[in-house]
Amino acid sequence: MGRALATAGLDAAALDAALAGHAPPLDELPPFTPAEIEAWFRGGELEGDLGEQLLVWAARVRGCIDVELAEGLAALKRGDQLAALGSHFDDYAREALDLGKRAAENLARLGAGLPDRPLLREALRSGRVRLRAGETILAVAVGDAEAAWVERAGEESVRGLEAAVRAARARDDASGDAPGGAVAADEDEAWVELRTQLPPAERRVLDEALSLARELEPGASRIEQLEALAQEYLAEHPGDPDADDARPLGPGFRARDDASTGRRSTSSLGPDGWAELPEVPPVPAPELSFHETLSAQELDARLRALAECRAGWERLIGRCGYAVKRSGMHRLAGYGSFREYVEERLGLPARAVEQRVALEARLAASPALEDARRRGVSYEKLRVLARLQESDVAQWIPRALEATCVALRREVEGEREGQLRARGKLLAPLPRGVAVLLAAAIASVRGQHGHALSTGTCLAVIAFHFLATWGDAPGRSPTRSRRIRERDSGWCQVPGCSRHAAHAHHIDFRSHGGSDDPENLVSLCAFHHLRCIHGGFLSVLGRAPGELVWLLGGQVWAGPQRPPATGSAGDAAPAAC
Repeated sequence: MGRALATAGLDAAALDAALAGHAPPLDELPPFTPAEIEAWFRGGELEGDLGEQLLVWAARVRGCIDVELAEGLAALKRGDQLAALGSHFDDYAREALDLGKRAAENLARLGAGLPDRPLLREALRSGRVRLRAGETILAVAVGDAEAAWVERAGEESVRGLEAAVRAARARDDASGDAPGGAVAADEDEAWVELRTQLPPAERRVLDEALSLARELEPGASRIEQLEALAQEYLAEHPGDPDADDARPLGPGFRARDDASTGRRSTSSLGPDGWAELPEVPPVPAPELSFHETLSAQELDARLRALAECRAGWERLIGRCGYAVKRSGMHRLAGYGSFREYVEERLGLPARAVEQRVALEARLAASPALEDARRRGVSYEKLRVLARLQESDVAQWIPRALEATCVALRREVEGEREGQLRARGKLLAPLPRGVAVLLAAAIASVRGQHGHALSTGTCLAVIAFHFLATWGDAPGRSPTRSRRIRERDSGWCQVPGCSRHAAHAHHIDFRSHGGSDDPENLVSLCAFHHLRCIHGGFLSVLGRAPGELVWLLGGQVWAGPQRPPATGSAGDAAPAAC
């Protein structure tokens, strides 16, 4: 925990005492082999039962840490705290706390809703209501209805609560009495991959169209650019009016291999059919007091300390969760899926646990990834390295230890994209909604020009149509700002920022005699330009693009990422407080 407390050097003793009771075990668990898992868990031995109880205990502690983290993340969104830390919310969560965007947003939503729900807050902090149940009832546990919903959340299954919440919100919508404020998180949208051959000539057409879409809509992601191309083509060449989202997408599209199983129907036995597994007592949340008078640096120190404690429990959840899922112990206990087991038995949101378990499975099969973990590569960076071939992982470890997560991801994806281009292939992960739209545009192209056209050729036709429609759009002259953003690959250059650039900033202000020369201009997103730099929190010195020095609060700053945890002999120090 010392690294986290050193961030601000404030209240170190108080923080240490507040988190002492939530420190993860110092012992490092050995990797489970398939044979050991079969013998311990599936065989019903005592070790399997103890391992399952260890998993539940870890989930209880992580859940209570997340409740405290939720209130801290809500505080982070108030006022200029994020600007003072030089980061967007999701970038800070990923780089400083090792939290994914969805998990961080869900926790912040929960934390923002708790001050107006004192009964729910107390039940979550005491452990009487588990995290997943609390998130489920957040939107309806308001006013006079709060007490009844909190009581139900402590007794009913998550699936029962979800059904009751849907019914209650439907009644409120019909009567016009729907509560405002917090909204329950949406279900995970399915993802698919578009895979097709794309020869160089067709690739050039598609690249030019995507570049144009980015110019017309600064900040648009590649997915949004593909969506714009499809929408433009379908506006002039409508597809099958009887098509619907359930129809097959056609050749080139395939389901993505994702850790999240989604809310699929399962053969669950329900609460009455679940085995009576030993109950693990609740764990109360730590008390770190995220009051409004905290400075950004004090808030940062508390969040990092919480995240460091959480990381040790996450590791334990990943290892034991992998063992339980691999052995099928959850099914033997009557749960229809691992997702149901996580939500009902562990009381945690399923998506993050499923992703963690999937990474543990990859680690068990990859000595190179396991070495990266031992050397202190963070969880989010390990997920990036897990996309590589086993033979390529080792050479990326030094870069993973020094780069921000977003920089590492761009470099890995860039190398992978280069390899695909060299083989004349295109691979694009897409939400199913965007995939349906693009598939409809492809079907429309085939209806117009022949069903024998390849998927790649259809994409080139769609791209050419977009270029013909918008290629002469006003404002496309190569302005100085656009040239600078193109030099910087379209990205904000602040360390750790994941946003597309919107502005070109003068390093030496023009009001101070700075020139318009390219080396005096750097690409920035609107937040970092207007809120951070012109707000007085962040500054930049040097010459673009490769000789920049960033200052946050007057101190040299390389981004929000936490340093790798290193111990003796290059192994990671235990993630303990």
